[in-house]
Order: sequence, then structure tokens, then C-alpha cells
Amino acid sequence: MDAIVRLTDLHKRFDALHVLKGVSLAVQPREVICLIGRSGSGKSTLLRSINFLEEPDAGAVEVDGIVVTPELDTRTRRQRIREIRLRTGMVFQEFNLFPHKSVIDNVIEALLVVKRLPKPQALEIAENFLRKVGLIDKRDEYPSRLSGGQKQRVAIARALAMEPKVMLFDEPTSALDPELIGEVIKVMEDLANDGMTMLVVTHEMSFARDAADRVIFMEDGIFVEEGTPDEIFTAPRDPRTQQFLQRHIRG
Repeated sequence: MDAIVRLTDLHKRFDALHVLKGVSLAVQPREVICLIGRSGSGKSTLLRSINFLEEPDAGAVEVDGIVVTPELDTRTRRQRIREIRLRTGMVFQEFNLFPHKSVIDNVIEALLVVKRLPKPQALEIAENFLRKVGLIDKRDEYPSRLSGGQKQRVAIARALAMEPKVMLFDEPTSALDPELIGEVIKVMEDLANDGMTMLVVTHEMSFARDAADRVIFMEDGIFVEEGTPDEIFTAPRDPRTQQFLQRHIRG
């Protein structure tokens, strides 16, 4: 089976800081990959490079057959980046909802502006995904009246409404109070069970253990170790992985 996401020898620098050091990765359709590691290890930069919120300095990004390399001419590159963004949904640490728009208007915005769907069709799609995340009863509320967990579930519904091939989650629970994390994790687990291809940067080790097909430990811009959750959490081979897990797994 062909990989739906393929990263080849990605490098990214911020001035003198070399954040990604030749990272390569192939993600199969329906696969759930969790990226774990300390803050500053390059996890979020890797995720943001897939949909070009960060521009890699070298290497190739391929999503669903669309390939982007630094050597492409500007016009071709822009067109292919747009195609990749249409195929990837992203959920951030912060919810990034429009505060002046209702829940339903937040979800339909990209359907109207990017996909240019008729409003009745956009509303039908949006309501379907609000039901999926358990928030159809909040369709007419404004973000200020939602809990953090509800805001993040709206953000997930908004991303899903674009019907992406791949979902990218950048620490989606890190801004939530502990009692609200579970409701977001439940939605993500349901997506994984439904066969959504997902790359997740997370500090929630229980989610990585339960939902991932593969876990990758990053440090200093490289993949230190990768394997199944059982391999990584039960018998990590690299001392850096062992040390990280000792600090981050309670009990």
C-alpha cells in the first residue's frame, strides 16, 4: 500500500537553530502515529511542515500523491501547497475559533470561502460533524459560552468538515483543564477507530498507548526511536526514550 504521507530528509532551521535534521517518515492510510518527546524536540515543527505552516529548508513533502520540494517553481509550489492543505486538517493547542461567529458559522466558514459550497450544503455538512463531536446542541452558541473542551471539539468538527485525508493534531489537549481532556481524547479515539489517518503530537501517554499504531520519540530534531506502543512503552531500547518515559508516565 502506498503511503498517504511521505516525508523525505526534511530539514528546518530557525536562524542558527537546526530544528529538523533530515527527518524521513512514511505514513500508511488509516495509520495513527503519535509523536512524543520534550518541548523543543521538533515535534510541532515537523507537523507544521506537512501543511507548510512552516516551510522546510530542504527535503520533500508528499500528501496523497501531491509532492512539494524546494526546487519547484513558485507557481507550481503554491498550487501544490494549496492542494496539500485541502487534504490535511489541523487542530492546534489553542482553538483559533472566531469569537464573533457562532459555532455553526465557525464550522461552515471554510466550506463557504475555500470550497465555495452553497450555504445549505455547508450547513448540512457542518451539522453532521457537530453531531459527530457531540455538540449539535451548541450550534448557535458563541465560543465565549463554551468550555475549553467544547471549543476544541468545535475546532475538530471544523477541520473534519473539509473532509481531509489526514488529520494533524498539535498537542490538542495541552491548553485544557485536566477534567476536560477526556472529552477531546474520546473524539480523537473515535476518529482513530473510524480509520482516519492521524499524526498527533501529544503529552497524553495513555492516548498514545491506546490509540496509536506507531509511536515515535523525537529529541533534538531526529527520530530517536519508533515502534508499536507496546515496544515503546514496555521495552524502550534507547536510554533517552527510557529517561523521558520515566518522567512522563505516572504510576
